[in-house]
Amino acid sequence: MLKHSVKSIFTSTADRLVWFSRTFGRLAWLVFLLVFSLIMVVMMPTASSSQTTFNDIQGNWAQACIEQLGQQKIITGYSDGSFKPDAPVLKAEFAEMLDNAFANAPVVRSGGNFADIPLTYWAEPAIRHAYQTGFLFGDTNSAFNPEQPILRWQVLVSLANGLHYTPTGEVSDTLNQAFSDAAEIPDDAQKALAAAAEKQLVVNYPNIKTLNPNQPATRAEVGAFLCQALKISKAVPSNYVVTANTAPTQSTELRGVWMTNIDSNAIFDRDRLARGLERLKQLNFNTVYPSVWNWGYTLYPSNVARKVIGRSLYPATGLEGRDFLQEIIKQGHQQGIAVIPWFEFGFMAPADADVLTKDNSDLSLPKNSDLAQRQPDWLTSRRDGTKVWKEGIHDRVWLNPFHPEVQQFIQSLILEIVSNYDVDGIQFDDHFGLPYEFGYDSFTVALYKSEHGGQSPPDDPQNADWIRWRADKITAFMKQVFQAVKQRKPKVLISVAPNPLEFSYNNSLADWLSWERQGLAEELIIQVYRDDINGFIAELERPEVQEARSHIPVAIGIMAGVKDSPVAIQKINEQVKAVRQHGFAGEALFFYESLWNLGKETPDERRLALKELFPVIAERPNIVNGWKPSS
Repeated sequence: MLKHSVKSIFTSTADRLVWFSRTFGRLAWLVFLLVFSLIMVVMMPTASSSQTTFNDIQGNWAQACIEQLGQQKIITGYSDGSFKPDAPVLKAEFAEMLDNAFANAPVVRSGGNFADIPLTYWAEPAIRHAYQTGFLFGDTNSAFNPEQPILRWQVLVSLANGLHYTPTGEVSDTLNQAFSDAAEIPDDAQKALAAAAEKQLVVNYPNIKTLNPNQPATRAEVGAFLCQALKISKAVPSNYVVTANTAPTQSTELRGVWMTNIDSNAIFDRDRLARGLERLKQLNFNTVYPSVWNWGYTLYPSNVARKVIGRSLYPATGLEGRDFLQEIIKQGHQQGIAVIPWFEFGFMAPADADVLTKDNSDLSLPKNSDLAQRQPDWLTSRRDGTKVWKEGIHDRVWLNPFHPEVQQFIQSLILEIVSNYDVDGIQFDDHFGLPYEFGYDSFTVALYKSEHGGQSPPDDPQNADWIRWRADKITAFMKQVFQAVKQRKPKVLISVAPNPLEFSYNNSLADWLSWERQGLAEELIIQVYRDDINGFIAELERPEVQEARSHIPVAIGIMAGVKDSPVAIQKINEQVKAVRQHGFAGEALFFYESLWNLGKETPDERRLALKELFPVIAERPNIVNGWKPSS
């Protein structure tokens, strides 16, 4: 109608222009043309691609949302100035909306060339981009049906997939709580719909409880979904936005993180340490395992270390004049975070050699091992007499775990912490054992002979009886430490974080299964550092792991990345979900720095993903405080 009106103006005015110019002259005619042009600018319709207001949405329930999306050029109207809020959205149109809304979304896969979408099709670039960024789904060898109306559940699944939303609660409970017609949701859409409900993507008008999942989505509805996905504040009336119970199914969950001085400066800066603990609290972590024994030195002021090593503190810039352990305990407890000091090096120490490297020189590492130099008789060896053991690029030596002076030193360090600090526990790992090649030093050989009628240890370091004898000796020391700690402070938890049993026992002589069976481990965190999800799950299902779960809280250690070897947040997410699905007590991530740094994503992206993974506070399971295994 408007086009015809404009044409009639041109036609009826043509003759008048000639008359006007002859009557009033050239100057007046130019004035008339200028005025006429201004009138035409006002009367001409705005192009749909730049339209920000529409003539048919006044009073519509989604008016504010539609107007804001129009201003951002995410949605467009028609040439007659309308938006048609109740019209269905075609799949091709939805793909174009996605392309406009999420133009900077990262590509997560290749493909997107559907069988019925020729390269010349108007929406082909948008469809391909929406598929490659994870918003559109399906088999690209099949038809896309671009002219088919898209259903409400399909829109919500698309947004949940593209935004990487996953449910935190029980799917069926979330859907039944949110929707009166949850039974109508297709089976393969339920997980994404539950996540969409938890993230408040779902908008139901006029009845908030009625999803109508299989009805075509209208233009107003898709606009409302997009406003929620883009977090456009107050664009959609809150009385139509679905909220769902997102409480996790577990009332308790261990959420720990290891904090070490290797490849991280967090503990060397008082303010950064405080900010880090605040951030862990914001992300709902409830446990931190700070290293206190590393590179042959204590990271806290130690009188025991001063007497034995000659230094009371790790010689690194940033620790002087501070008690890092006291700081982290005080600030951690203020944040509601349990602090369990970690004896990271166990019986291991740097070799008597230069251990400065290019990668860690900024941490002011010691140039040699004072411990190895001052106590050479404490070191154990291989059968050929060699003492140096390679850990990556570093040369290490091992204190003899069977030597009474070594045992007294390590136990004194442990009791020093337990006595002087308000710690929640003490943690050991495989370094509280011994590499199987070692144990041929003169002291250990003499001890073995005294218990075997003068017979020397087997030449084969992997001899089963020889492994068992040494492992049992380490277990006996573990029992001695456990009893000493409990005598000093019964409420201090003994936590153990070994590798899976086969490696831990055969390679490190750390028989954590015996420790657990004898009641010497009150918390077990198995370090399952696997890239393949199937291999990861296989370790969770091992019988000794299942047995331990029936006695004590068992959590799983998950690799979050190390320097030069980042781990994608999606893989962390996948493994945490597997841990939860198998009913474990929780998870601990290695390590603090790679939670947001050292990753494939930006720090903000990783923090957001962790917040989604741990959306609410959870109490840590603690057998000392009355934890009981689930039936």
